[in-house]
Amino acid sequence: MQKVSSHICFLAPSGLSPQKPLFIFLPGMDGTGQLLYTQTPRLETIFDIRCLAIPPNDLTPWDELTEKVVRLVEAEQINRPAGQPIYLCGESFGGCLAIKVALQAPHLFSRIVVINSASSFHRQPWMLWGGEIIQWFPDFLYQLSAVGLLPYIAALERILPEDRIALLQAMGMVNKTTSAWRLSLLKSFHIDKLPLYRLTQPVLVMASGSDRLLPSISDAQQLVNLLPDARLLILPHSGHACLLEESVNLRQILKSQNFLEPLYASMKN
Repeated sequence: MQKVSSHICFLAPSGLSPQKPLFIFLPGMDGTGQLLYTQTPRLETIFDIRCLAIPPNDLTPWDELTEKVVRLVEAEQINRPAGQPIYLCGESFGGCLAIKVALQAPHLFSRIVVINSASSFHRQPWMLWGGEIIQWFPDFLYQLSAVGLLPYIAALERILPEDRIALLQAMGMVNKTTSAWRLSLLKSFHIDKLPLYRLTQPVLVMASGSDRLLPSISDAQQLVNLLPDARLLILPHSGHACLLEESVNLRQILKSQNFLEPLYASMKN
C-alpha cells in the first residue's frame, strides 16, 4: 500500500484523464483513498478518478475537512471543459463527508453516490461506547481489535484473500487517537438536521443487506426519504465494505441504474 501524504489531498490512481468526467471518491474510516483499487480498472474507462487521502494523524474538524475537500474539487475543475460532469461518491465515513461536501457546494456536482453511509453511528450504543474507550487501548490491543472487527466490516467470504489483507493494512494505518477522533465526528453527524432539500441533483444511495456493522438499509431509506431526487439500491448479500467484493461492479451498477451521463450509458461493461 502506498504511503499516505502528510496533508489532505487527492490521489489519481489511474493517472490524469481530463477529457473524462471527474469521479471523486471519499473513503471510509481508513482515509487512505486506496481501497477503491478493485473498482478502478472498470471505472477508469469512463472517468478521471480522484481518491481523497487523509493523513493517519489528521484531526481536522468536520467543517474544515469539508472546506478542504471543496477547495480540492474546485482546483480540479479549473482546467476542465465547462459543464463537464463531476460525480461525487462517498463510502461509510466518506458517505457522511460526501453529504457535507455536496451541501457546501451543490453547484459542483452533477451526480452523487452514497454507499453504506455511517450516518446512524450516534444511534448505535455499542459503537459509541467503543469510540470512547478505544483511545485507552494499549497499542497491541488496538491492533488486535482491527482483526476482530474484520468480520463486521466485510463479508469476508465474498472478498479475495489479497483484498482482505489490503483492508486490514488500511485499517492499521489509522492510529487509535485518529480513530477515536473520526468516531467522534460520526457521533456528531445527524442527517435529520441537515438541509438535504438543497441537493436537487440525482443521488444513488446504496446499502448492503448483510452489513453487520451498521443498519445500512434503514439508514439508506431515511436518506432517500429526505432527498428530492434519490433512489435506493440494496445489495442483498454484501457486507459493509462492499466495494472490495469480487462480484460488486460499481461501473455496471451505475449503468444499470441509468446513473451515467447519456454519452456513456451505451458503453459496454
